[in-house]
Amino acid sequence: MSEPKPPTPTPGDMYKGWLFKWTNYIKGYQRRWFVLSNGLLSYYRTQAEMGHTCRGTINLATANIAVEDSCNFVISNGGAQTYHLKASSEVERQRWITALELAKAKAVHMQAESDDSGDDCPAAPPTSGQSGGCRNLEIQSTLRTLGSKVEDLNTCNDLIVKHGSALQRSLSELEGIRVVGEMGEKMRQVTERATLFRITSNAMINACRDFLSLAQSQSKRWQKALQVERDQRIRLEETLEQLAKQHNHLERAFRGATVLPPSFSNPALANKGGGPVKGDASDEDDDNEFFDAMEDPAAFITVPADPKYHRRSGSNISGISSETGMDDQSVNFDEQSLASNPESPQTLELEPVRQRRTRIPDKPNYYLNLWSIMKNCIGKELSKIPMPVNFNEPLSMLQRLSEDLEYYELLDKAAKCQSSLEQMCYVAAFTVSSYSTTVHRTGKPFNPLLGETFELDRLKDCGYRSLCEQVSHHPPAAAHHASSEKGWNLRQEITLASKFRGKYLSIMPLGSIQCLFDKSDNHYSWKKVTTTVHNIIVGKLWIDQSGEIDVVNHKTGDRCHLKFAPYSYFSRDVPRKVTGVVADKDGKAHYVLSGTWDEKMEFSRIMQSSKGENGTEGKQRTVYQTLKAKEIWRKNPLPEGAENMYFFSSLALTLNEPEEGVAPTDCRRRPDQKLMEDGRWDEANAEKQRLEEKQRTVRREREREAVKAASSPEEGTHPDNYTAMWFEKLDDPVSGETLHVYKGGYWEAKEQGGWDMCPDLF
Repeated sequence: MSEPKPPTPTPGDMYKGWLFKWTNYIKGYQRRWFVLSNGLLSYYRTQAEMGHTCRGTINLATANIAVEDSCNFVISNGGAQTYHLKASSEVERQRWITALELAKAKAVHMQAESDDSGDDCPAAPPTSGQSGGCRNLEIQSTLRTLGSKVEDLNTCNDLIVKHGSALQRSLSELEGIRVVGEMGEKMRQVTERATLFRITSNAMINACRDFLSLAQSQSKRWQKALQVERDQRIRLEETLEQLAKQHNHLERAFRGATVLPPSFSNPALANKGGGPVKGDASDEDDDNEFFDAMEDPAAFITVPADPKYHRRSGSNISGISSETGMDDQSVNFDEQSLASNPESPQTLELEPVRQRRTRIPDKPNYYLNLWSIMKNCIGKELSKIPMPVNFNEPLSMLQRLSEDLEYYELLDKAAKCQSSLEQMCYVAAFTVSSYSTTVHRTGKPFNPLLGETFELDRLKDCGYRSLCEQVSHHPPAAAHHASSEKGWNLRQEITLASKFRGKYLSIMPLGSIQCLFDKSDNHYSWKKVTTTVHNIIVGKLWIDQSGEIDVVNHKTGDRCHLKFAPYSYFSRDVPRKVTGVVADKDGKAHYVLSGTWDEKMEFSRIMQSSKGENGTEGKQRTVYQTLKAKEIWRKNPLPEGAENMYFFSSLALTLNEPEEGVAPTDCRRRPDQKLMEDGRWDEANAEKQRLEEKQRTVRREREREAVKAASSPEEGTHPDNYTAMWFEKLDDPVSGETLHVYKGGYWEAKEQGGWDMCPDLF
């Protein structure tokens, strides 16, 4: 694929293009993307890497540029770095040589200007506007003097060229003289011109000496001045960092101390609520950026959008600009704001937030003979393997499902979006955030008993509450329902299919997750990706997520395609990378998402798209022109000492905390799980076997009753005719899927304390 011919470079321009760089004797010359800017020559594997991965940079101010042949040239800075480069043609090589020489001259000139000198300059920084103005006048005066010296050098240079040419002509004429009479005249002319050339050369040398002397006299002075500015900048950055930490600490302390009761909320202020979001997608002053590009055939590339889109972005991006704008103006309810509001009831007391636990007992270090357990497990389904608690973490699978709500704020913000496409960005970020807790969590959660439940009531703290129930045992399936006062409902049914392959463990979640928003009636659905646990036998356990997710809005037809890149030792991409594109029902892309599932996600609005160059397998990739990316989600830091507490997050540490009034089937009441958390693993193993045997006995009894019922004249039933307590199996007319949906009654039973209908599981 031929490259467009760039124009001849001019001083100060950024110059970029493809060159072939010598790598080694095996690979030879490899095609690389080179960028020449500000006196630095940098190269990348592809254009897409400009945003994040520079493969090498050489400073032209100290570099030597040499031409080898018609297409090859070498750039070296004295042995530390040497680039053997080859252009596609001699014309292209000459363009690069011209650009490099111009850039080198400019870099040397800029380096000379930035040299700081002056023993007579005071080291103390200026403390007033007058001292700063005086220093500016001194610099301007010095620059004028240096400029005059440069003009003298240019004048001398022109004279040297003129007299040198005349001297050369005289010498040429002297060689052709044959008549003796003409010899004296020509010799006199040569002598005169040689004298002029010597005088001009001496003037040039004197001018250079004056220029060098003046530059050296100012060098130390400017160096000290620049050092003072650098020290001031460092102190300012440290001060700003300390202020930001103090502000964050105070804000967290205030929010953790009190919350406003629902009756006290002001609708005008509630619309501005929510956590602060960094930046605004419609900022007109934001600079453009390059973003990462996928390297597989189905990948895309994002490049900065034309500046004209930034001027229109305020009207183009309605929902996110209003959403982030309101977040930037988030209201902190302190004493002054409450006192200054005449409508606020001064006598109303704030309701204290429950202080939840922040630690659990440290994980004990018990020795376990792994081979004695694993040798008979290869090829079996994980749910049918009797595993000791040594492989577990003291949480149930139902509690792990509830951990998906750790970043519920994303759904709160999505509920306030006016545009379904913007709402899709938040929903997609929420799907990615659910995997952030798994990066270090190598312990297996407890398999829930049939009929086991788990409630997570955060209505007063966070405005939502959720309920999970184990609705099937073989295959194991759990149903989950969460509802929020902010106008969203989340429901999911997950069935785990897992296989132990000897070296790694694959966990394939089957089933669907759905999110419904009350205000817009938008109905989203998606599925989970495959989780793989590596180094089961030998080495340190580590977890990877891989696969693709399609988040679909069944009302509007919008779709977000997310790709979780599997980890590869030979990949040049960042580990745990996630990329995605949000498109409408017609397939037009509107947003690009990128990030990692264990750290953060960013999104950027697409202004224009076009077909780019071919990928690695010849497939054409799409190039998206985007605005600057905005961070939409970032993982919360783990609590202190998390490595000794199963790498639990702050939310996970509270899931086993005793709660009053929960159902007798709740995970918090499970004895083996509680014993393991307390560090009594031997007792936990014995209790686990007792509960599993009890569950088998109940199941056999239920199957016998089902067989008796099937022998009657009525229609036969399935041998295991178990019916869930709080969920019922329905066909969803919107998504066309069959799943267990919450049928109600749990929270009413909790208020009344009526749990007579619950089975005795523990």
